[in-house]
Amino acid sequence: MTPETRTTPVTSTFTASTRLGEIVLTPVVPARDAATVRAWLTHPASAAWHMGGLGVDEVRDHLAALAADDAQHGWLGRLDGAPVVYVETYDPARVLLADVHDAAPGDVGMHLLVAPPPDDLAARRRGLTDAVMSAVVGFCLADPAVGGRGGARVVVEPDVANAPIAAKNAAAGFRVLREVEVTDDGHTKTAALSVCTRADFAASPLGGGVSAAPHLRGDLAEAAHRHLAAKALAELAHERLFAPVPDGPESVGRYRLDLDGGTYTFAARTFALEHWVVDPASIARTGPDGHDRPVDVLDLVVDLQPRLGIPDDLLAVYLEELSSTLAAAMAKRDRELSGTTPDVASLVAGLTAPGAGPGDDPGVERRRTAESYQAVEGAMSEGHPGFLANNGRIGFSLPDYERYAPERGGRLRLQWVAARREHTHLALAADLSEAGLYEAELSGAERAAFAGRLGARGLDPADYRYLPVHPWQAEHRLPVTFAADVARGDLVPLGPGADEYTPQQSIRTMFNRTRPGRHYVKVALAIQNMGFLRGLSPAYMRATPAINDWVAALVDGDETLRTAGFGVLRELAAVGYTGDVYHRTPRPNPHRKMLAALWRESPLPRTAPGERLATMASLLHRDASGTALATELVRASGLGAEAWVQAYLDAYLYPLVHCLRAHDLAFMPHGENLVLVLRDGVVRRAFMKDIGEEVAVLSDRALPERVVRVAAPVDDAEAALAIFTDVFDGVLRHLAGILAVDGVLREDRFWALVAETIDRHHAEHPDLASGVDLRAARFAHSCLNRLQLRNTLQMVDLADQSSSLLYAGTLANPVARP
Repeated sequence: MTPETRTTPVTSTFTASTRLGEIVLTPVVPARDAATVRAWLTHPASAAWHMGGLGVDEVRDHLAALAADDAQHGWLGRLDGAPVVYVETYDPARVLLADVHDAAPGDVGMHLLVAPPPDDLAARRRGLTDAVMSAVVGFCLADPAVGGRGGARVVVEPDVANAPIAAKNAAAGFRVLREVEVTDDGHTKTAALSVCTRADFAASPLGGGVSAAPHLRGDLAEAAHRHLAAKALAELAHERLFAPVPDGPESVGRYRLDLDGGTYTFAARTFALEHWVVDPASIARTGPDGHDRPVDVLDLVVDLQPRLGIPDDLLAVYLEELSSTLAAAMAKRDRELSGTTPDVASLVAGLTAPGAGPGDDPGVERRRTAESYQAVEGAMSEGHPGFLANNGRIGFSLPDYERYAPERGGRLRLQWVAARREHTHLALAADLSEAGLYEAELSGAERAAFAGRLGARGLDPADYRYLPVHPWQAEHRLPVTFAADVARGDLVPLGPGADEYTPQQSIRTMFNRTRPGRHYVKVALAIQNMGFLRGLSPAYMRATPAINDWVAALVDGDETLRTAGFGVLRELAAVGYTGDVYHRTPRPNPHRKMLAALWRESPLPRTAPGERLATMASLLHRDASGTALATELVRASGLGAEAWVQAYLDAYLYPLVHCLRAHDLAFMPHGENLVLVLRDGVVRRAFMKDIGEEVAVLSDRALPERVVRVAAPVDDAEAALAIFTDVFDGVLRHLAGILAVDGVLREDRFWALVAETIDRHHAEHPDLASGVDLRAARFAHSCLNRLQLRNTLQMVDLADQSSSLLYAGTLANPVARP
């Protein structure tokens, strides 16, 4: 077959930019290029090719044979128009290495021959071999759309005795797999079989290097520093850790903060509850010398340390959590600006999309709801609205962050472990059995495979329970922290499950993407994040399903809550492993919380066609352009702003007020713990989650024995903080600020609607004997950042949260009676 009759002619042209200039690679033309290639082959430096004795005609025939073979190709590279390199590429699965190399799809074999140096030393070009090597490896790996070969890996087999080429290959990122015997045209050599991937090449000296974190760049850093500095100035001023003053007697809306390390000035608006909205672009910093300095949130915290009260031995820990938050902010902004993360307009389109028609497949509608829900979940760019260092995640590497951070929107498969039954505890809801749990959450194929793997080790599956484990935990903790347990067969790794999950905003909670109607899975994740090591306690979770059953029965049995559409997402099952040595140590420790999981109901089966889901945290979200989701939902809904806010308060505030006044029941109702149900962009009802860890009964009323853990009797003033602190200060002041700044709804009208909602509850329930007064003049100012600043490793004692709180005087109630 001649080149002219080949069905897939090679006509690529590839251009590589090198420090010597552009090197252009094109298919070799036998008639034109044979003399050039022959001259190079006869040079002593080309002895390894074993072709020095060929004449021009024989070289021409060799090049023609390559052109006729779809498994091999010849290329000539030119620099400034002059030939500098001859390259042969080949399919290692069919040529030369077929018997010694397990070729992977996309492997490209490569030989190169650099033009011999001219005799004239002045004419020699320093660095030519490096430039040629860089160009050729880049060509082999590059997308065919730009003329490259599109290989996944480049494969080479240099003689092990050729030290110079070994060094050159290493400089291009090649990794030696092993030594093999290779025979070519009767010549046998011991070769160093080596491969180079795109990542290997990109990270190599000849590949030009690669940024370990491409989002860590100046423009994104400035925006992230300004965003976090604005938040620090706002939230720490809100907690009265310092008091900015007007920037001059004539200043209107501009403030200053004088510190030992310099002065900060900024524009801000202030609202009820001493809420500050600081304009990030307005922040200016000058040093003690009067010179301008870049805005740096880490420097700001260091300058503020005497006022913040961070212990010296924990300052670096807090700064690391803040640095992680800063890095995440850069990565989030990078994804937003690149269009990888949907903007607010896209989110609103998903949340206001019409439901399925009468003839549509209900499964399609459910998936549509799941997709819009997870798009919102992954688009959140802020984290907790009050905490400054809210994306700590200490323990994650960059690849871990890319795989497991909620804002990456990635999918993962949970790892499963068989845990010896005698060393586990399984707690179940009253309407659930162990068999029912596993039959619902694991397919028949998975259960059979897991049982088979236990049986193959001579173990009886009946002696084990199955426990899902976060893949990070399975990689970093299971084979190290629990090495002894694995070795003695008390823990048996079974491999990944079939279903794909997406991490939620709470990072260790997983949403099932393969079967969206299935339960959430919450798993232990031993990273340090926002003041806690994110484990799960088997001992603490023993009562979790019973507590959830009791709360759900109370909520479902209350006509007011049913009318409001308020519900809870029950935590139905909890399993934990307790057979490790850490459970036999004298004192409780975080290591006791590393192998446990729970299952929580998904809201998806409880939605109707046309209803959409969103985390309540999304109402405080602004995208990279500054557009607020809440503002755009109001505009898309067709309702007036007051009607939209009232619908939201009816779904969120009214049920919480009722739970507190009618049942002394308090939740932890921050943005991540509420799932909102919207129709046409309007909030219609809400589901509360995270019941077992964070619900409390704030009186001494009688409780079932298995629920007594949630009893936390306090006086009426402290009970009211369940609304004042967690709802007014934790959520509503932020939303009121967004709507006011955007010109959607005046702040006084927002709080008037809150007051009317509370008064309506009183009017509709006149017989309730609660002494909780939500229209009191003032209430205690509970401060969240102060908790983290005091001890970033353990903000509060989970067994006695009330006594762990820190206060800074009182706040004026924005809904106080006139």
